[in-house]
Amino acid sequence: MVSIKSDAEIKKMRKAGLINYQTHKLLESKIKPGITTLELNDIAEEFIRSKGGIPSFLGYGGFPKTICTSVNDEVVHGIPSLKKLKKGDIISIDIGVIYQGYHSDSAWTYPVGEISDEIKVLLEETKNALYEGIKQVKNGAHLGDVSNAIESHAKKYNLDVVRELVGHGVGKNLHEDPDVPNYGKKNTGLILKSGMTIAIEPMLNLGSRKVWMEDDDWTIVTQDGKPSAHFEHTVLVTDDGYKILTGE
Repeated sequence: MVSIKSDAEIKKMRKAGLINYQTHKLLESKIKPGITTLELNDIAEEFIRSKGGIPSFLGYGGFPKTICTSVNDEVVHGIPSLKKLKKGDIISIDIGVIYQGYHSDSAWTYPVGEISDEIKVLLEETKNALYEGIKQVKNGAHLGDVSNAIESHAKKYNLDVVRELVGHGVGKNLHEDPDVPNYGKKNTGLILKSGMTIAIEPMLNLGSRKVWMEDDDWTIVTQDGKPSAHFEHTVLVTDDGYKILTGE
């Protein structure tokens, strides 16, 4: 069942989203060759708690850390560790924050030092695909319009859409109805209504869309070993469009 949020609930989600955004900006300033993904995790947890938030991911389904750190060919759900980042890597950081019982969810993919032109395109156009999807959000729109906009943009740049993983509703629970695929047809699917809150999150691969799970039962990687990018915002549906809750 898809929930419509009250003004009071949206206010809490805005705060959760602000903490999420601030955590991303802090981590972005720390990303450099030689830092470990565990160090980034610990910085994030300390900051989230200092702002009155609670990490959404810590303990969720047994996940052992505060953030997901997915490097290079890791698509999502990478577990922070003593792995050191190297120049030329990319790292997708996925953050969930609870504030007074309400969640926000946002992911961003960052370069570590200088990266190749090909990978720059992957990052830039995955981010642009996210915003193309968000532009379709408004009261009365079809969810398929969001999905189709993301897929269409990906195709323009020969990027492949991961299909096994999708966006989702978000609110009192980290994952709620509806599912938000990154592929689909216009004028199909759920009708969006003001007060809905959804996490839109394209995951695009430089090579094939095919993925598999590592032995840790969490980390999803590309089968061909080529890099993947992940960008995500929590978005509120409004009467005349949308409001990004995990931005400034």
